[in-house]
Amino acid sequence: MTVPVDEQVVFRPWRVRWLAWIGAIVLFGVMVVVAVLLREVPTGVHFRLADQVALVLIGLLMALGMLLLAMPRVIADANGVRVRNVLVTKEFGWDDVLEVGFPDGAPWARLELPDDEYLPMLAVQAVDKARAVTAIRALRALHAAHAGSDH
Repeated sequence: MTVPVDEQVVFRPWRVRWLAWIGAIVLFGVMVVVAVLLREVPTGVHFRLADQVALVLIGLLMALGMLLLAMPRVIADANGVRVRNVLVTKEFGWDDVLEVGFPDGAPWARLELPDDEYLPMLAVQAVDKARAVTAIRALRALHAAHAGSDH
């Protein structure tokens, strides 16, 4: 596969994104079922409509929290790379990146930065196998093509 060094590339986790969506849907469904059934089951506690609504809302919040795992994204082009990990987005020009690395045994790729710093890229995960290899090759090609240039 030829890596486009003049185009924008976008990478997102694949397996974790699917699992996050499935988990969120199942979790929310379970909370709705529990909210409905608790009023019918004689437990000695009186569940009211407000309790049921609260359980559904808690389930919704928990499901949304689980969907945060689907948020990571890496966007790279000739100008640099933008990494969004869950809630925080950071952007670097290729001149600021020393290396695009994927250490042996690491769960995700990372950007090696000056002063012995690194930024994990949660969007490029080892569990995605071939997709992760494609992503790391594309990012390394972009870095090699544009680091040290005046873009």
